[in-house]
Amino acid sequence: MTDLAQESDATLKKHGFFKRWLRRLGWILSSIFSLGSLVVLLALMTAIPVVQLVTFGYLLDVSGRLKNGCKLKDSLPKMHQAGFVGLAALAIIIAALPSQLLTHWESVAHIIDANSREAVLLRGAAIASSVLATFYLLWAWIRGGSLKCYLWPQPIRFLREGWRWSTWKNAPDQLWNFTTAFELPRYFWLGLRGAVGTLIWLTPTFVIILAFREGESGLAGIVGFLAILCLAFSLLYLPLLQAHFAAENRFSAIFERQKVRQLFAAAPWATLLAMVFALFITPIPLYLLKIEATPREVVWLPCLLFIAFILPARIAMGLAMRRAERKTIRPTMVGKASRFLARIGIAGVVAIYVVFVYVSQYTSWDGLLTWVQQHAIFIPVPFLNGT
Repeated sequence: MTDLAQESDATLKKHGFFKRWLRRLGWILSSIFSLGSLVVLLALMTAIPVVQLVTFGYLLDVSGRLKNGCKLKDSLPKMHQAGFVGLAALAIIIAALPSQLLTHWESVAHIIDANSREAVLLRGAAIASSVLATFYLLWAWIRGGSLKCYLWPQPIRFLREGWRWSTWKNAPDQLWNFTTAFELPRYFWLGLRGAVGTLIWLTPTFVIILAFREGESGLAGIVGFLAILCLAFSLLYLPLLQAHFAAENRFSAIFERQKVRQLFAAAPWATLLAMVFALFITPIPLYLLKIEATPREVVWLPCLLFIAFILPARIAMGLAMRRAERKTIRPTMVGKASRFLARIGIAGVVAIYVVFVYVSQYTSWDGLLTWVQQHAIFIPVPFLNGT
């Protein structure tokens, strides 16, 4: 009996081990799919004028959450809801395939013989397939819209509850609650205030560029150099100030330069690494996408790359600010030397970035507008996109 009991316990542990790993694998795959869906949704909003501010607000909120102490796994709000939207879109595409195939066959049969029996049957089959797919999807959504709901329609439950009005009467409220859960107005308001604050910081650069555009050729070099200096000064603080603004949710926070200087002093090397991500690794390769104008029909495709590159930069900045909030300034010689070397490093990163911005006015399709269209610190793509 003892041997049988030990063998039974070993079997349970073995099955439990596999179940745990299956759940972990399912969680990983679900997270990857939800993250991909989130990036696609943000890219689609980025391609729409004005709605781009929602994306900008979301990116700011990511860094702000991390600065406030949020864990990395919780730093991407609404990712779970985005996974449901992505799953619904994928289900619609798959459910529409039979109808599209039958419609294609019907059109071929219609070309051969418009009054043939086959054409009429295929047309009826296409309509029936569309109706069936619609009810299948609606039934899956009314039960929660999870992967299990799409894979197993629960036919017995459908026969028992599907014909009742009480099953469907709350569907509009469920859709409304799901939509409002994305908090789009809040992200829009955060993005609008962040954009205005960023524009105020960049105003001296814009004024000088305007003078450079209309000025005499003999002053072009001097004015251009002044513009670079103004932009470089702004960039020394703007990425940090944006994260601070999002964390505090106060418009005045984007001008609290002394506060971010203190945060830098507490974690200089983490700040330097975040600035490398924010101003070098992620934004500079994206300037290659601005050499030629993107057709409006596919403008969301480069937006996909913009979001995929800029989102890690916002996460890195939030992590650096979170570390700075948890540490104290070291008044030792080693601490002073670390801050001095980190300042030199940040200055070098900013210098490289402004050189790329300066050169991009000659390589970018938008010319001088590239000074405004800076995806590293502003909306991922310009307000006016494509050709």
